[in-house]
Amino acid sequence: MTDNPLLSAEGLPKYDEIRPEHVLPAVEALAAAMEKDLARIEKDLTPPSWDSVIEELNTAEEWFERVWSPVGHLNAVRNEPALREAYLAAQPKIVALSLKLGQSKEIYEKLLAIKKGGDWDSLDEGQKRAIDHRLIGAELSGIALEGEKRERFNKLSEELSQLATKFNNNVLDSTKAFKLVLKEKAEVEGLTGSIKEMLAHSYARENAPAKPDPDNGPWLLTLDAPVYVAFMQFGANRSLREKLYRAFVSRASSGDKDNTPLMTRILELRKEKASLLGYRSYAEVSLATKMARDPGEVNALLEELLKASYEPAKKELAELTAFANAGGHQGPLAHWDVSYWGKRLEEKKFGYTDEELRPYFSLEKVLGGLFAVTERLFGVTVKAADGEARTWNKDVRFFRISDKSGRHIASFFLDAYSRPENKRGGAWMNGIHGRRVWKGGERIPVATLVCNFTPPVGEKPSLLTFGEVTTMFHEFGHGLQHMLTKIGYSDVAGIGGVEWDAVELASQFMENWCYHKETLLGMAKHYKTGETLPLATYEKMYAARSYHAGMMMLRQLSFAMTDMALHTADKPDIKAIEKAVADRTALIPPLPGNRFLCAFSHIFAGGYAAGYYSYKWAEVLSADAFSAFEEAGLEDPEALSQTGARFRDTVLALGGSRHPAEVFKAFRGREPSPKALLRHSGLVSA
Repeated sequence: MTDNPLLSAEGLPKYDEIRPEHVLPAVEALAAAMEKDLARIEKDLTPPSWDSVIEELNTAEEWFERVWSPVGHLNAVRNEPALREAYLAAQPKIVALSLKLGQSKEIYEKLLAIKKGGDWDSLDEGQKRAIDHRLIGAELSGIALEGEKRERFNKLSEELSQLATKFNNNVLDSTKAFKLVLKEKAEVEGLTGSIKEMLAHSYARENAPAKPDPDNGPWLLTLDAPVYVAFMQFGANRSLREKLYRAFVSRASSGDKDNTPLMTRILELRKEKASLLGYRSYAEVSLATKMARDPGEVNALLEELLKASYEPAKKELAELTAFANAGGHQGPLAHWDVSYWGKRLEEKKFGYTDEELRPYFSLEKVLGGLFAVTERLFGVTVKAADGEARTWNKDVRFFRISDKSGRHIASFFLDAYSRPENKRGGAWMNGIHGRRVWKGGERIPVATLVCNFTPPVGEKPSLLTFGEVTTMFHEFGHGLQHMLTKIGYSDVAGIGGVEWDAVELASQFMENWCYHKETLLGMAKHYKTGETLPLATYEKMYAARSYHAGMMMLRQLSFAMTDMALHTADKPDIKAIEKAVADRTALIPPLPGNRFLCAFSHIFAGGYAAGYYSYKWAEVLSADAFSAFEEAGLEDPEALSQTGARFRDTVLALGGSRHPAEVFKAFRGREPSPKALLRHSGLVSA
C-alpha cells in the first residue's frame, strides 16, 4: 500500500497527509514486517553478537518509530472521533507485537549468550547497558512465564493498555464538556485584559460567526488549563471560582465518563501483573528500572521533604488567611480562595502582576532567549527551518540545531498553542527519531515539543505568563537531552534508557535559567516598545521565586505519596489512602466531592505509575547540578561556558549509556544532596 503516508520510508513523517483510514492498514503492514524480521533474527544460526542481534533488532524496530509514533502523536495533538477509533482498533495489535518482541525466548537467550560469552568484555559501557536494559525489559515483559500464566499476563497487558486510553479519553471529554457562558461584567470582575480576551475568543470560536468582544462579552469559561488557572487566580467572583473548582476536581467522576471503576481495575491488574512477575507490589516493578532502589528509599526522601516543608507551609497559609481577612474575606480560606488571595498577596509583596510581565514575554523573544543561553552554555546554534518538514497544523514550527562547525546535528518541531477542541492539555517532549550510528550510516535525533500557550490574536503575538516561560525552558531541557546525545546506540541514546526518576534532571535544570539575570533581561522585551523589563522588577521576580514554596511542596508530596501508597498496598482502598495522605499533607481538608484522582492521568494513563516521586527526586538532582554553575560564577561567561561544556559532555551527552548516579557524579564530582533544592525553595537558609 505505497500510497499510505505512514508506510513512507523517506525522511520525517508526512503528518499533513495521515488520515484515520491509513492507521489500521499501516499497523497491519508494520506487524507483518516486524514479525518476519523477528523470526529471521530468532533463527539466525551465527554466534550471537552485537551486530547480529542488537543492530538487527534496532533496524526492525524502526518500523515502530515510522508507523506507530506518528499515530500516537496525532492522537494527542489532532484528536478526532475517527482517529480515536482507528487508534483504539490498532492498539491491541501494537500491544501483541510489543509482547511478542519482549517475550521472545530465542532473543532473550541470544542476549544472555552475549552477556556470558567472550564478546562481552569487548563491548563498551553503553552497549552493555543496552543489553542489560533489554534483559530486564524481557523479564518485566513476562519472558519467564509459561502456558496459562503467560496467556494471563498478555491479557492483562492488553487490557491495561486499553484502560489507559479510555481513562485519558474520559478526562479529555469531561474537560471539554464543561462550558460556562458569562454575560455580566460582574462575572469577569478582576480578570485582566488578556484573560478577558482569551475568554472572548473562546466564546467566538464556539459560536461562529460571533466576533470576540473582550470588554463586553460574552466570555466562555472552560476547564482548559490556561483558562482554569487564570480564573482561579484573578476571578473576583467567588461563587464562580467555587463552581469552577468543584467542576475541575470532579472531572471524569460521573456518568459514562466515570474513571472510578477504571482506577480500581487498573490497580488490580497492575498488582496481579506484579505478582505474576514475582514482585510483592507494582511499585517494585516500577522501581526495577529506576534510580531509586526500593519504595523505602523513595519514602525516605518524601519524608525528609515533608519534614522540611510542613511548618513553613502552615506559616504561609496563616499569613495568607490574615491577608485575605484584612482584604474583606471572612473566616478561613476554602480551596477556591487560595490561588486568588495567593496571587493578591504575591502582587502586594513583590509589587508586580503577571499581567504587567506578560507583554515582556512574547513567545518569539522567549525562544530567542532560550536559544541564546543554549548557545552560550552548550556551544550549539538553533535556527528556524519552517517549511522544511510536513506539519499537523499550520502553526507548528520546525527548527534545526547545528554544532560549532555548522554541522546539522538535530531538529525539532514546536507545537506551541492551545487547541482545546482536539489537543491534549499540558506540555511534553517526544522523540520522533533517536540518534543512531551503525555501519550503514548515522541518523540524527528529531524531537517534538508540545505546549498549550495562548495563540496570537490579530496583531498581538502569543504572550506568555512567567510560568509558561519556565514551561518552555523545561520542555526544551528534555529536548536537549534527546538531541545533544553523543551515544549512537538507540536503546541508550538521549533519554533512551535513562532511569525515569532521573529523566527530569535536564528539564528542571533548564528552568533555573529563567531566573538568571542576563538570560531573563536578554529576552524580556516589551512586544510594543522593545523596552527591557526593569531591573527592579527582575529582582522582585527573583525574590518571589520561593513564594509559597512550602505549600507547593506539600501539594507535590501529596501526589507522590498517594501514588506510592496506591501501588504498594496489598488491596488498595483508594478513599482510605487519599484520606491518610491528606491528613499528613493537606492544610485544608479535601472536599467530600474532590475526585481529583479520576483525572490523574500521570499515574493511571501515563508513565508515572509508582513514579510520581520522580519529579521531586529529579528536582534534587537538577538543583544540585545548577548549584555547580552558581559556584563557578553566574556572571562569569568563561566559567559558565566551561561548566556548561561539562554538563553537556555528561548529563546531555551520555544519555542512558551509564547509570544516572554515575553520570551525576561525573558532572558534579560527588553524590547528589537535597540541600540546594531546599535552599532554592527558601526552606533552609543559604
